[in-house]
Amino acid sequence: MAIKTDISVADKLKNLFTLQTIDSKIDEIEIFKGELPMEVKDLEDEIVGLETRIGKLKGSLEEVTKVVVTHKGNIKESEGLIEKYEKQLDNVKNNREYEALTKEIELQKLEIQLSQKKIGEAEKNVEAKKEVYETAVAALKVRQGDLDLKKVELDKIIEKTEKEERSLKKKSESAQKKIEARLLKSYKRIRSNYKNGLAVVNIERDSCGGCFNRIPPQIQLEIELRRKIIACEHCGRVLVDDNIMSAK
Repeated sequence: MAIKTDISVADKLKNLFTLQTIDSKIDEIEIFKGELPMEVKDLEDEIVGLETRIGKLKGSLEEVTKVVVTHKGNIKESEGLIEKYEKQLDNVKNNREYEALTKEIELQKLEIQLSQKKIGEAEKNVEAKKEVYETAVAALKVRQGDLDLKKVELDKIIEKTEKEERSLKKKSESAQKKIEARLLKSYKRIRSNYKNGLAVVNIERDSCGGCFNRIPPQIQLEIELRRKIIACEHCGRVLVDDNIMSAK
């Protein structure tokens, strides 16, 4: 829809003030929601991080457990060889065979000691990783519970405000179509500069309704005449008089 180019300053101000009123109501709904959407997002991100960490810990535990199993298998194999060599000692024919078998037995005993050491280290590692794993799983359970509660709370608020917010957003879009691009761009820029989202404000007790700095009487008179758009020299917000909506 094309915007009329011959629109009066009073109508421009009225349209801006109308848009500000609608957007402020949308802002109020966002405030009502509070930090819940951000808290939900943070909890979801934290849960993803915990799940990734738990997955890595689980994989690491499996690897360490395999090490234990491997060394236990090595011990069993070495014990079998020792038993075999000890039986062969009963049938040796000379010192050379005896020494060779004795060396093999000693070597297998060293292999058993090495494997036992590796198993001990691996089991300590398993215990440490299990503790970290269980802590992460417990934390995940707590965070998941927190997320479920926050989601229920947020869903209730959304259900309560969704219809009104959707209606207001449509009204905001409609109101924006009545404002020329340059003014709308300035309005949005000013809104983004302030946490309260106020870009168009009334004069309150001879002061700017946004930054509360005093507005000189002459400027107040010019604002009431509505011959040009006047911004607060301190904060840049557009200033309107209390009777702007009844302006012709």
